[in-house]
Amino acid sequence: MARKKDEHPPVSQVDYETLAAFRFELRRFLNFSEQAAKALGMTPQQHQSLLAIRAAPGRRLTIGDLADQLFVQPHTASELAERMTAMGWLERHPAPQDRRRVMLGLTAQSEAILAQMSATHRGEVLRIRSTLTELLDRLGDG
Repeated sequence: MARKKDEHPPVSQVDYETLAAFRFELRRFLNFSEQAAKALGMTPQQHQSLLAIRAAPGRRLTIGDLADQLFVQPHTASELAERMTAMGWLERHPAPQDRRRVMLGLTAQSEAILAQMSATHRGEVLRIRSTLTELLDRLGDG
């Protein structure tokens, strides 16, 4: 019987092994990232916040945008931003289009910390690139 267009092929043993290996590599990278953040005195969520803000257009995000990036509720992102502002890592700026909204930006201190973290992370991503590519290619062959 022919498969329908939107049906997936059956999952093979190789697929299970590949998915498990891929998930393991992702978790290994996340663990690396968490340990790197802790070594610099920050939480993984703080690192992720700095990276999201730095990568955003104009290098600024609203609380709502930050919440979306972190997969948290806006009140959680707001509390995180408050703590990071108190630490000297974030600045708050009124949004140009709507001065009632607040835009979050990085300070020189957090820019320096993030640059160090990002160089380390880039190196780790490059180190695991061939492994991830091989695993993705293996899944694509199914």
